[in-house]
Amino acid sequence: MKTDKNPLIAVREIQVEYEGHKVFSNLTFDVFEMDFICIVGPNGAGKSTLIKTLLGQIKPTKGEVIYHNLKRNFIGYMPQESKVDKYFPASVNEIVQSGTINRMKLRPFYCKNERKIVERCLKQFKILDLKDKYFAELSGGQRQKVLLARSLVATNKLLILDEPSNNLDYKSKIELYDNLKLLNKEGVTILMVTHDLDHKNLIGKKILALEGEGYFFGDTAEYVERIHHV
Repeated sequence: MKTDKNPLIAVREIQVEYEGHKVFSNLTFDVFEMDFICIVGPNGAGKSTLIKTLLGQIKPTKGEVIYHNLKRNFIGYMPQESKVDKYFPASVNEIVQSGTINRMKLRPFYCKNERKIVERCLKQFKILDLKDKYFAELSGGQRQKVLLARSLVATNKLLILDEPSNNLDYKSKIELYDNLKLLNKEGVTILMVTHDLDHKNLIGKKILALEGEGYFFGDTAEYVERIHHV
């Protein structure tokens, strides 16, 4: 869909290398407000590397990533649950509240507004009753809700999620997807890395498929039709 508006993020012919090898090259795509983009591809295709590039943690060897009216430190990021220390001695409330750090600037204490944002997100994901529990006491589905709430308190503009459905049972996965679709409907732009290629679970409006030397970027329906004809 064409638009006269500037994208939140414009990726222009980027190339990223790791230990002298190209992870991907000549990658170009736009992220507009209210987009919901699923990033797919085989292991080693560079999905997590792309996320780190968008977050500014990796610098492209060629090309550029351009941000329009978007500060990188106000992007909500949800890492893979397996990369989070579930035994970290912090309560649900403390973990979610830590997502507001970028809002605090130089203030040493949380203000009333930030506490309200945290409470609203806890209620939104139905985990307010868990706020005093430790992360280690939670189920996999509950931990994902906590991490999603933490990323959301950082911003209501853009969320980047790295395989959020990993290790979830079917019921928890569907609940997660329903939450994400609702957030997107409410105006939150979402980029989500997923390994779940069941077309019923490709819930994004667009697909970015990293395919070795090449890539696909387009509507989800077009991608599903494409893979069914391969």
